[in-house]
Amino acid sequence: MQFNNSLIEGVLIKRYKRFLTDVTLLNKGEVVAHCPNTGAMTGCAEPGMQVWLSASDNPKRKLGYTWELAVTQQGHWIGINTNNANKIVGEALTMQTISELAGYDSVRAEVRFGHENSRIDFLLSASSKQDCYIEVKSVTLLEDDEGYFPDAKTVRGQKHLRELTAMVEQGYRAVLLFCVQHTGIQSVKVAEHIDPKYAQMFAQAVEAGVEVLAYSCVINEQNITLNQRLPVIV
Repeated sequence: MQFNNSLIEGVLIKRYKRFLTDVTLLNKGEVVAHCPNTGAMTGCAEPGMQVWLSASDNPKRKLGYTWELAVTQQGHWIGINTNNANKIVGEALTMQTISELAGYDSVRAEVRFGHENSRIDFLLSASSKQDCYIEVKSVTLLEDDEGYFPDAKTVRGQKHLRELTAMVEQGYRAVLLFCVQHTGIQSVKVAEHIDPKYAQMFAQAVEAGVEVLAYSCVINEQNITLNQRLPVIV
């Protein structure tokens, strides 16, 4: 996924009210940027971090900047914008670079499914294969050299697990794909200490046959690309 325009470098002052971020831009002073991440963002929003923003000239937008990337003191790159996870994965699915999900003729995004008024991130179809339902989750929480999901309690995530499990029970293929937008993460684990209910439902989904994949990303100020498979610790 390539950024549409050149990103603007700055230094993070603070994140507040979940969706707002104060940033000092190089040679431009202080601005308020939209934070497109509703999670806790533990370790991803420390004051003084080097950050990159995208700019928009849309007059209808309340804020002209969006926070896209951050770099930790250890030099790890983080994709802040959780909306990008589907773009990154969608590009890889179209190019068939995820070996476990290759060989399908059709890739459709945001397809309605299930009994809880949900939309699946991607539906893969082929005449010779079972339909494959894919739910994408962005992972950025790093603790003790391991990546964790979720970084906050997620009722919505629990619903997605129920829906994926139901698809398997109906004879379809269902995949939970962790898009790891933190270059310091080398493995992924469910955050039972943050959301024990999600962890319980995750274990039940895996037992029912839901597949789980995790992929790292190459991240820089020009683009974010899905890279290689990471181990998921169940």
